[in-house]
Amino acid sequence: MSWALPERLRGFSNVVAEPPRWRGLRGSWWLSGLPLELKRRRIDVFHGTDFAVPYVPLIPSVMMVHDLSPWKRDPLRPAGSGRVRERAPYLMRIATRILTPTEAIREELATTFGIPRRRITAIHLAAFDADDEPPADPGQHDETAVPAPYLLYVGARQARKNIPVLMQSWHSVRRTNPAVSLVIVGPAGGGDERMQREDGLYIFDPLPDTVVSRLLSGAAAFVYPSLYEGFGLPVLEAMKAGVPVITSLDPAITEVAGGAALQVDVTSPEALSQAILCVVASFELQLRLRDQGRQRASAFSWRRTALQTRDVYSEAIRRF
Repeated sequence: MSWALPERLRGFSNVVAEPPRWRGLRGSWWLSGLPLELKRRRIDVFHGTDFAVPYVPLIPSVMMVHDLSPWKRDPLRPAGSGRVRERAPYLMRIATRILTPTEAIREELATTFGIPRRRITAIHLAAFDADDEPPADPGQHDETAVPAPYLLYVGARQARKNIPVLMQSWHSVRRTNPAVSLVIVGPAGGGDERMQREDGLYIFDPLPDTVVSRLLSGAAAFVYPSLYEGFGLPVLEAMKAGVPVITSLDPAITEVAGGAALQVDVTSPEALSQAILCVVASFELQLRLRDQGRQRASAFSWRRTALQTRDVYSEAIRRF
């Protein structure tokens, strides 16, 4: 199945892998249907953006491995990742080249599955730019108005995002500074039912990017206590918005933050609450984190991401 491309991209061809709805035929699609369709259309290279490439390598392929969470233990393992765990290790060896979003995941992938590092390329992502989106209707989303000061978390409410520790830390902060609120934005996830509505806590389902951008601009700090990441895009977007960032010691986040965030042991509610209190109380620390964050975020570019990805496509074609 193909889809129309913008005029500036004419000359490129795309195929959307859409296997049969009946589960019993999906293996046949990846084994024979998709490879033959790619060959028929004379596609130069297949980019599998989510742990998958065709089972039969009739053309060059590039596989994206976002992280190794499917092979982690709970609470790091996402629900419904059994199929990925079963087939991805085999497909990693079929793929001509593999992409990861950070060097941290590249190293973990090579070590865990014994894949030669020369076959894996780490390419950083970049921060979303709210200027690319149409302005939000000022008459909408009034319910997102939050009194300052507030802490902000944006992301899925999954177990590995460590929301319970964030809540414990915020409660501790409130005992010292009752004015500090907590804003959580993102889709519901495992354990979400345990979150109780209470004074000073604002929980929103996913919001338009322009609304999130407004919430970022007013936040005292962006707190992202994730236990495991492949990249940590919310951290980069908060730094680009000039918000002081408090986050974990996760290797991928450490790589992305580049020393421009306050990183702590987020398995300790006490350590996280102390970091929050330090940022909220110190204008000097806020200013330093804002400046360092903006400078660090400026080093990431979607254009660079696209050019480096194109280079990997070319390399895959040469080496197939």
